[in-house]
Amino acid sequence: TTCGKREGKSDMEKLIVSSSPHFNGGRTTQNIMLDVIIALVPAMVASVILFGFRAAGVILTCVATCVLSEYLCRRVMKRPQTVGDLSCVVTGILLALNLPVTINPLIAVFGGVVAIVVVKQLFGGLGYNFANPAIVGRIAMAMGFAGAMSNYPHPVNNIDAFASATPLAVAGEVGSDSYLTLLLGTHGGVLGETCAITILVGGLFLIGTKVISPTIPVTYLATVAVISLIAGRDPLVDLLSGGLLIGAFFMATDYATSP
Repeated sequence: TTCGKREGKSDMEKLIVSSSPHFNGGRTTQNIMLDVIIALVPAMVASVILFGFRAAGVILTCVATCVLSEYLCRRVMKRPQTVGDLSCVVTGILLALNLPVTINPLIAVFGGVVAIVVVKQLFGGLGYNFANPAIVGRIAMAMGFAGAMSNYPHPVNNIDAFASATPLAVAGEVGSDSYLTLLLGTHGGVLGETCAITILVGGLFLIGTKVISPTIPVTYLATVAVISLIAGRDPLVDLLSGGLLIGAFFMATDYATSP
């Protein structure tokens, strides 16, 4: 027995003490975030088609702000750079998809800084944030710039001159003939809430690639449908209107905050 231990490693030498996770499935934060970005591409493309190239400007502004904020914050705090994990890019995209296309770029910059610096980095970075950064960034913008955040333009050529209520605001007036409108997104709203079909496609992609489990989005949507039925409303209109779908698939499933 003694000779056997000398030839190989002892029991104590074989014991590895480390923090979780103890098993690695081969996935990294970077490729998970890349899958989320891919899942959001249909919604981004639809927003540009519906609202014009100004939508692309809002998305680029938010992403650039979030990336730069994370880079500078990590430099100032003298912590290892985490820009490469792409989580700040995801935050920028989600924040942009929660904004109307008419938003002032400076307000979008403010939201990005709040999301990354205040909500994410000051609490320790990815995995330590107490809430989804994009959600809190949007809340801060809604509290500070209520007028700009409640301007829901209709996807027509002259978007600056024509604002309208979202279908959720007039849900009692929306009939079954409007389901196609809700799916295609030809109605007023923020960039990521109008075209429901693109959010559904992105959500199914995340489930199919096992980036997220269907448990949270299905439970979330089913709960809304039941409450809608109890309230005597049209559950399809409630499910396809507003930011419900993007919240169910892309925000409620956030790894750090979903527990």
